[in-house]
Amino acid sequence: MNERAWVLADHATAQTDELRIALQILPCGARVLDAGVQVAGGYAAGLLLTQLCMGGLGHVAYSPVVIDGEQWPGVQVWTDFPAVSCMASQYAGWAINPGKFFAMGSGPLRARARVEKELYAKLGYGEDSPRGVLVLEGRTLPTDAVAEWIAQKAGVQPYRVTLVVAPTASLAGGVQIVARVIETGLHKMDTLGFDVTRVQSAMGTAPLAPTAKSDMRAIGRTNDCVLYGGQAHYAVRADDDELEALAARLPASTSSDYGTPFYDIFKRYNSDFYKIDPLLFSPAEVWLTSVTSGSTFHAGHVNADVLRASLFDG
Repeated sequence: MNERAWVLADHATAQTDELRIALQILPCGARVLDAGVQVAGGYAAGLLLTQLCMGGLGHVAYSPVVIDGEQWPGVQVWTDFPAVSCMASQYAGWAINPGKFFAMGSGPLRARARVEKELYAKLGYGEDSPRGVLVLEGRTLPTDAVAEWIAQKAGVQPYRVTLVVAPTASLAGGVQIVARVIETGLHKMDTLGFDVTRVQSAMGTAPLAPTAKSDMRAIGRTNDCVLYGGQAHYAVRADDDELEALAARLPASTSSDYGTPFYDIFKRYNSDFYKIDPLLFSPAEVWLTSVTSGSTFHAGHVNADVLRASLFDG
């Protein structure tokens, strides 16, 4: 995945004007692509970020989604390598926190660094590529010291690191977060104790959030697009009884925190992300199909009222 993502990043550096991104080479040689901090970025950059996050094994496009009988702008994402592209790469599981810098790290360089040892042991996956790509969700561009810290953790030379950055409250940043619609379902499966390597293929859609006035508001809106508007389909190697039971527990609506905009939930817990019920983070609606029996199990529903309150009333 790191090699695939590196090629995508190479192509992006030749299209900076078209993508409305900016290239910077740090003194240590690390390559930084700004997709929304000091530049506009945009929808094209959002597709690039999603592809990079998924290590080149995910496919993403803009597509209208139907919410309460209305067509809303949305995103569709699919992959035939869900455990690897979503959990080993796209999942924002690496906290980049040297000194006073902080950003959440996604992308295939995670599979090289393998800081999240327990997760990669369960996935049975790792990479040894001599170079790699990391996507940072944050509002500050990484310094030379940050790039060197990342490179040291990943065991690569700094000049072989590409860092791509976008804030949550940006067009590109908002797209790549909403495009995690199938990843959130996989993460909840893992939380429930299901082996996600048994998921063979996955496809999902979610509405796109209007860019918010602050990153905190944007975190609320982008999460709500998945929790209340995300629809995900999974093809799984499992028998009917197991899938029926899993489907019943998978949608976001099974959480005790479900029912109000995420921004309000966040404030309720004094902005402590870790106090929120982890079972909340999942698509609104899911379909699980057994690739052995052909049976499909459906659970959950889209919640247009909460979506409207989150995206258009705040």
